[in-house]
Amino acid sequence: MMNMMKKMKGLIKFFYNNQRSLEIEEDLLKNEVLTGDLKNDTQEFNKIFERSSDIVFRKFQVGKQNGTLIFLDGLVNTELIDSDVLKPLLNYGNDQKNPPGPLLIKQLFVEQVITAAQVSEGQTIQDVIDHVLSGDTVVLIDGVPQALFISLQQWDKRSVEESSTEPVVRGPREGFTESLRTNTVLIRRRLKTPQLKMEALTVGRLSKTNIVITYLEGIADDSLVAEVRKRINRIDIDAILESGYIEELISDNPFSIFPQMAYTERPDKVAGNLLEGQIGILIDTTPFCLIAPQTFFQFLQGTEDYYLRFPVASFIRIIRYLFLIISLLLPSLYIAVTTFHQEMIPTSLLLSVAASRETVPFPAFVEALIMEISFEGLREAGVRMPRPVGQAVSIVGALVIGQAAVQAGIVSNPMVMIVALTGIASFINPSYNLGNSIRILRFPMMILAGVLGLYGILLGAIAIQIHLSRLRSFGVPYFSPVAPMDSESILKDVLIRAPRWAMTKRPGIGVNNKTTRMRDTLRPGPHQNK
Repeated sequence: MMNMMKKMKGLIKFFYNNQRSLEIEEDLLKNEVLTGDLKNDTQEFNKIFERSSDIVFRKFQVGKQNGTLIFLDGLVNTELIDSDVLKPLLNYGNDQKNPPGPLLIKQLFVEQVITAAQVSEGQTIQDVIDHVLSGDTVVLIDGVPQALFISLQQWDKRSVEESSTEPVVRGPREGFTESLRTNTVLIRRRLKTPQLKMEALTVGRLSKTNIVITYLEGIADDSLVAEVRKRINRIDIDAILESGYIEELISDNPFSIFPQMAYTERPDKVAGNLLEGQIGILIDTTPFCLIAPQTFFQFLQGTEDYYLRFPVASFIRIIRYLFLIISLLLPSLYIAVTTFHQEMIPTSLLLSVAASRETVPFPAFVEALIMEISFEGLREAGVRMPRPVGQAVSIVGALVIGQAAVQAGIVSNPMVMIVALTGIASFINPSYNLGNSIRILRFPMMILAGVLGLYGILLGAIAIQIHLSRLRSFGVPYFSPVAPMDSESILKDVLIRAPRWAMTKRPGIGVNNKTTRMRDTLRPGPHQNK
């Protein structure tokens, strides 16, 4: 045991020292500047990018002046490099019999020779490394202690398609992609205003992941924007590979089972939330955008609620609340009633349930636990398997296992119906991450029902309510506008969705004040001839 502890301490010390040396080396590169000697600078970058076959060093000569292009093959448009950089440089050198000095050459390159739209400058070794690995083309000129960064990025990317995780019946069918710039454009197309701000940040010591914080200035609360910026800036991690990294690192309560930030692939949903004063967080290399802050009731609001007519949208939303309760409590209620409170069941129904459970050797709690675990396993198997096979396996597996379990006398017919209805109810929830929370809470509620009956269910519901009332999402009460009470918001956009012409003011969540978003005289009516 002592030897194992010593080995563990040695490994921890090794990794700490290794990480510390990497941080020191990166700090030195940030402070080290280019010398202006092309040969020495090129040798330095050859050492840094050693054994990197995708880094290209292209030498060129402008008159009597030497230069080098450095770029990452696969992240740049080589045709644009040829037409906008190399060809103008070589033609300029051929036309000039007595080219000017190095410093003047750099100025002429930027202003007269290079035809690319975006050209910037830098003078440290770390600047050059970051721009090369980001897909920029770097120009080094002999005698110039600065580098030119030319933005000619291009890589293979997925085209804009309909979101596979959020299908839509009525509404735009564009979905985010893994390209950050494509995603910002999709939002810009919907909000053509200079109030739409997009602040760029970089997170990750090794991944250097680009992140954009987007919000509407004058609508989003300034303190909320500052808090989001502060939480992202304090992240110190080696790499960010997906939006889930950011979500887990900036949430108010990371131990809560309930999600405190929403994620979506739909730009119209992001635009709608920005108009209500919320903030979007776009992460490069992932098609999911985070939205903060979020409340419990916003997870139950679908994007299509605002595209359908208000009576239909309100009816669907009420059905959604009903099936949320069914998804959480139906198995628990069945266990409690059949185990402790048989007097609550009508006599004819009680006799039918008792007859179906006559051959079942397990109590109702064990019976429900077996079926719920089996259903959750089939559900996950259908998700992880290839799409054409997964749906067939989940449907056929559920039918075969349910029928076989009933015939074998392991479970009863009412339990199969209860589990099936609960599964259907869990799929109605428009938010996948809130649905996962309900799936997990279902099992503690079943345990409480099996031990204490309806009293256990009541205690569990009270505990969940207390937790929801105490929870915060970036300082916003998670159960608002119910707690604290906002009667106007409750009546207009929580339990039901009011008509569009009646929703004249923005909700108070994350907004500086309830700014007006439309005139209050837009209620339509029949045309009257005068």
